[in-house]
Amino acid sequence: MEVDDQIRKVQAGDLNAFAEIVRIYERPVRAWVVSRCLPGGDADEVAQKTFVQAFRRIDDYEIGTDFRAWLFAIARYQMMAECTRLKRLADYHTRYAPVALNREIERRAAESDDDPNQLLIFLRRCLKELDPQPRQILDLRYAEELPLAEIAELTDRSVGAIKKHLFTLRLKLHECIQRKKAAEALP
Repeated sequence: MEVDDQIRKVQAGDLNAFAEIVRIYERPVRAWVVSRCLPGGDADEVAQKTFVQAFRRIDDYEIGTDFRAWLFAIARYQMMAECTRLKRLADYHTRYAPVALNREIERRAAESDDDPNQLLIFLRRCLKELDPQPRQILDLRYAEELPLAEIAELTDRSVGAIKKHLFTLRLKLHECIQRKKAAEALP
């Protein structure tokens, strides 16, 4: 009855009465939202939008029915909207990341004074200097484009070990290219 009294006051124009409704339901709504929120979702934002929407639609609520159920239905729809927003954001990042990466590579290439063909020649020379096993891992990853998990399975290593090994190999290749570039620059 206390909630129905507060709702009547809000419907009559007493905005302070809604603060009491929020006080009563804030923790249960927030707990419900937090328990269902996807990683990366903003549970506090969803809970706040729930109360804002409830306030806007308070005149639609029928006194005597289950206010808690009505409020949690609003929270459910707000949660669905948040999930849609997160999916849209993930989709955007999935499509945008390769574009951004290409732009950055092109920008760096345009800024570089290095001859790309010469760097490629250096890279080929450095690859020939590698032992067969590291070369095989590079081929699996970059020529055959296998996922790290498959490479790990084929080589009986963990994904973390493969990541670390690839990082070390890329670093060695970079250093080798820099050495060859510096040696060629000498008179």
